[in-house]
Amino acid sequence: MKRWNGWGNVNTDYPVPPVALEYLTKRLGQLNPIPDAAKETLLAAVPESRLSAHPLVDTSVETRLTHARGQSMPDWVDMRYGRTNTFPDGVAFPETDEDVRDLLAYARNAGARLIPYGGGTSVVGHITPLGSDAPVLTLSLERMTRLIDLDETSRLATFQAGVAGPALEEQLKARGYTLGHFPQSFEYATLGGWIATRSSGQQSYHYGRIESLFAGGTVETPRGRLEIKPVPASAAGPDLREMLLGSEGRLGIITQAKVRVRRLPEAESFFGVFFPSWEQGSEAVREIVQNELPVSMLRLSNPLETETTLILSGKSWVRLADRGLRMIGYGDTRCLMIFGITGSTRLFKRTQREAAALCRKYGGLFVGTVVGHTWEKSRFLAPYLRNTLWESGIALDTLETALPWAQVRAASGAIPQAIVEAMSKHNEQVLAFAHLSHVYRDGASIYTTYLFRRTAEPDELLRRWHEMKHQASLTLQKYGGTISHQHGVGTDHALYLPAEKGALGMDALHAVCKSFDPDGMMNPGKLF
Repeated sequence: MKRWNGWGNVNTDYPVPPVALEYLTKRLGQLNPIPDAAKETLLAAVPESRLSAHPLVDTSVETRLTHARGQSMPDWVDMRYGRTNTFPDGVAFPETDEDVRDLLAYARNAGARLIPYGGGTSVVGHITPLGSDAPVLTLSLERMTRLIDLDETSRLATFQAGVAGPALEEQLKARGYTLGHFPQSFEYATLGGWIATRSSGQQSYHYGRIESLFAGGTVETPRGRLEIKPVPASAAGPDLREMLLGSEGRLGIITQAKVRVRRLPEAESFFGVFFPSWEQGSEAVREIVQNELPVSMLRLSNPLETETTLILSGKSWVRLADRGLRMIGYGDTRCLMIFGITGSTRLFKRTQREAAALCRKYGGLFVGTVVGHTWEKSRFLAPYLRNTLWESGIALDTLETALPWAQVRAASGAIPQAIVEAMSKHNEQVLAFAHLSHVYRDGASIYTTYLFRRTAEPDELLRRWHEMKHQASLTLQKYGGTISHQHGVGTDHALYLPAEKGALGMDALHAVCKSFDPDGMMNPGKLF
């Protein structure tokens, strides 16, 4: 069963070992665990629905509460402190495209605002109802999960867009195929949500980001159905497929998606490499990418993230290995790289050999598969750490960007530093670190994680969070980075979108949304 006020399944936990909690206390100061608001308190705050009855719409207070928020920091503060004050008036559960069209007409007749809902994993406010005089209908696609067709000749699979990662891969695996899209939110995130937010999977270097996997599909809009044909390439004017990518529910409801699939790989494994410094590690990553070695993923943690990751593992063998690393010169400045190889057995062996040799050129210590497989086993468990830390009195958030290689080294230090400095005026410590999460020939994504102490007062916690996020966002823009590499815009990043798109670009976005949704009923307040 899914948690109502946190991440993931209620039966899954990510415990923080005592040694790690001691480390975090030294870094942040004395922790003050704060009890969460009781579910009954929030249920009592759900007002009477403003929607008329409909066979596909659930207006119960329980369902409306559990679909009221996502996973952003403001969402967590609302739910955990019991200050949630906006709710959908109902949650719809269509099963077919026809159901979606019926619900669009129902919402229009009711003068309602409509919020598309996939797996509820948004970390930037996509699914949060905003205050409105109009009723709000959240439309969940959780019953639209079927593999409709698999064209094995063209290697195109057609799915209903509400299918979550595990169910999608299970249906493909039964036929010998994979999509290969594995974001950290894979357990709950949906295909439609990936498309609507321009998602990036952990192995996107091999399989591609969602924009290269998405071939076409069906969108139900307030003005009718939009069909995007799955052609391999086209010069027939601007690409409507690209227009839908990153639209965040502003154009309509994605009901079906055609995606490019591959045969299951013959071999796959993940390896660990330690570098003496961030400079050496980042140069190795850049050269691997620009030499086009066929690895499937690359992740390089900066020294502080490397240290924190090793401590959070809590494993005795890790502490022993750490002492050994220090003895041979891999001390406080060391950085951990995880890389994966996916493909044919022949390609696997050659790539492993070439990658190891290139890493050694930059002082890399190849440590085999133990570290890599440890990461692989916990790759979708990491979000659960947020639950445990919160209950210990620690708030955790992330932000990500992408920028050219020429700016990567400076920006990777400046962004965490901006977060630390934002809190220094409050005499508060922040643990902020970064890693390269996705790589390209011309640049890389910097993924920043920051931990800070919770406050008893929710408004104060949010004020501090806003300040840290604002300073970090200004800093990444200073270095020419995008405001979002993989999480979308939602409400949390909307303030910074005009600086990236420009006035004329923003006018174009407004015009496109107005064309498909003249009455402004589709997910208003998100994206811009």
